[in-house]
Amino acid sequence: MSARRIFISGGGTGGHIFPAIAIANALKEKLPDADILFIGAEGRMEMERVPQAGYPIVGLPIAGFQRSHFLKNISLPYKVMQSMFRAYRLVKLHRPCVAIGVGGYASFPVLQAAALCGVPTVIQEQNSYAGITNRILGKTARLICTAYEGMEKFFPVKNILLTGNPVRKEIADIRVTREEGCAYYQLNPAMKTLLVTGGSLGARTINHSILAGLRAIYESDVQVLWQTGRMYYEECAAAAAGYTRVQVHRFLDRMDMAYACADVIISRAGALSIAELQCVGKPAILVPSPNVAEDHQTHNAMSLVRKQAALMIRDDEAHLKLVPSALDLLRNEVHRKTLSENIRSMARPYAAEQIADAVMRIAGLLNDKS
Repeated sequence: MSARRIFISGGGTGGHIFPAIAIANALKEKLPDADILFIGAEGRMEMERVPQAGYPIVGLPIAGFQRSHFLKNISLPYKVMQSMFRAYRLVKLHRPCVAIGVGGYASFPVLQAAALCGVPTVIQEQNSYAGITNRILGKTARLICTAYEGMEKFFPVKNILLTGNPVRKEIADIRVTREEGCAYYQLNPAMKTLLVTGGSLGARTINHSILAGLRAIYESDVQVLWQTGRMYYEECAAAAAGYTRVQVHRFLDRMDMAYACADVIISRAGALSIAELQCVGKPAILVPSPNVAEDHQTHNAMSLVRKQAALMIRDDEAHLKLVPSALDLLRNEVHRKTLSENIRSMARPYAAEQIADAVMRIAGLLNDKS
C-alpha cells in the first residue's frame, strides 16, 4: 500500500461534496504530502467542484435508483457492476492506505472494493438516520464518524466516533460581524433580517412559500436576503421586483456574510445546512425536504426540535405557515435567544480536524508526519 495515498469517495450534492473537501483540506494541513484522490459519479457536481478545490477526481458510471422514472433503472445493474470493476482496478492500481466514504452513489463500489482488498475504510455518516448504503458499508468499516448521538442502532457501537459534520472553515470559525455582513449585501443593520436559503440547488417549496408571503413581509418592518437557486431565480426575482426590502440572488457567494446579517434563517434540513447553522448559532426554521431517502431530513430536524434548538415546519404546511412563523419569530426576542443558545451548544466546529486525526490513526499515519 502507498503510505500516504488516500481515497475519498462520494458526492452528488453539495451536502456530500463540501464536507469531503473539508476533510481533504484538514488532512492536507496535517500531512502536506498526502496524495488524495477523489472518486465520484460521472456527470454529478463533484466532477466540477472537486477540481475547483484543487484535488484530482475520477468518475464512475454509477447511478442511483430512479423512483419516478422506472425505465431508467434498466441499465442500473450494469452500471453498478461496471463501477465495482473500475473501483477494484483503482484500488489495485493506487493501493491507498485508507478509503473514506462521505455518502453518495460512488461510496458504495469504492468502499466495497477497498474492503475486499484489505484496505481499511472509514465512513462519514452525516445524517441522524443512516441510509441503506452506509448501513451495509458500516459492517466492514473500521470507523464510522457520526454527527448525531444514538447511531448505535445502525452501526457497531465500538466503531462509532461522534465528530459532527465538517463545515467550511470560514463558517466553522466565523468571525464576520453583523455590520460587515450587512455592508457586504447592502442591507440596513438596524432592521431585522430574514435569510432564506434552499441550498445550492434551491428549494421549490421554500421559494413558493416566500412568494406567497411577500405582501406580509412587505407590511412588516423586516428585510429579506433570499437565495433561490438557479432554477427558481427568474420567477422569484420578477415577483419580488416591487418589494424594495426583498433582495433576491441565484446564489450567495459569501455565506459567512449572509449568516452574519441574519436574525432568523429559513433552510432545508440537510446535514451540512444544520452543521453550519449550529456553528453560526442563529435561530432557524427548518423545512425538511420530502424528496430524500428514508425521510432523513425530518429526522435531522427533529433532533434539533427535541432540544429546543430550532423550529420545524412540514413541507406540505409551509405555504400557509412558513412566513407567518418567521415573522412571529423575528418579533420574539426571547424565543430567538433560546433557539440561538441551544443550537450553538450543539456545534462541533472542529469536526474536519477530528475526522482527519481518526483517519490518520486508522491508516497508521498519526505519528508519521515527516
